[in-house]
Amino acid sequence: MAITQQQPKAELPVSNQPKALQKLAMVISYLCHPVFFPLVMAVALSVLAPAVFMGIPEKQLKLWFLSIGITAVFFPLFSILLMKPLGFITSFQMPTARERTIPLMSTMIFYFWVTHVFNSMPGTPVPLILKVLLLGNFWGLIALFMINIFTKISMHTGAAGGMIGIIIVLMATSPINMVTPLFIALVIAGIIGTARMILGAHQKGDIWLGYIIGILAQLCAYVYMK
Repeated sequence: MAITQQQPKAELPVSNQPKALQKLAMVISYLCHPVFFPLVMAVALSVLAPAVFMGIPEKQLKLWFLSIGITAVFFPLFSILLMKPLGFITSFQMPTARERTIPLMSTMIFYFWVTHVFNSMPGTPVPLILKVLLLGNFWGLIALFMINIFTKISMHTGAAGGMIGIIIVLMATSPINMVTPLFIALVIAGIIGTARMILGAHQKGDIWLGYIIGILAQLCAYVYMK
């Protein structure tokens, strides 16, 4: 009789912090999941710099947000939901760097597609800041994917760094004072990084590396696009 050997499950991160603090950190990690970043920041940019989006019909703007939401949020989430029952991942938390390989590759495809669509969209011109955001997301994800081969870099702080980076770009391109939004972004980014540290999900270096990659990706996208 053949004996099938089950593959051991990857261990989840272990934290010595109080349970209540861990639960709070888990809630923050879910609410600030990097998959939501493209849509949240696209909407935030339209609020922070309405002059940049002036002349774009409201219906058109909503269709843009819907397109970003479907392509860069829904499809990546849906593909990851399918990966667990198919055995590609052992947990939605993806506790090891290796487990994140296939989800990152699939997400890169969706990010490439939405970036290509907005860069070649006919009709109403797409604001530069929105193109920079999407291209920076794509480049940042490529960099995170490559670094993930060697170490479990934080995707959460990568997205948080992207949030800081795109606001820095907005400071350089908009006459509106962006000091307060930048301060708020820094606080949110700090909370996200602290939550990941409390959960023991990453080493401190992987947390800081995520911030750096996220910021640089947006700045490089701006230099390329302007």
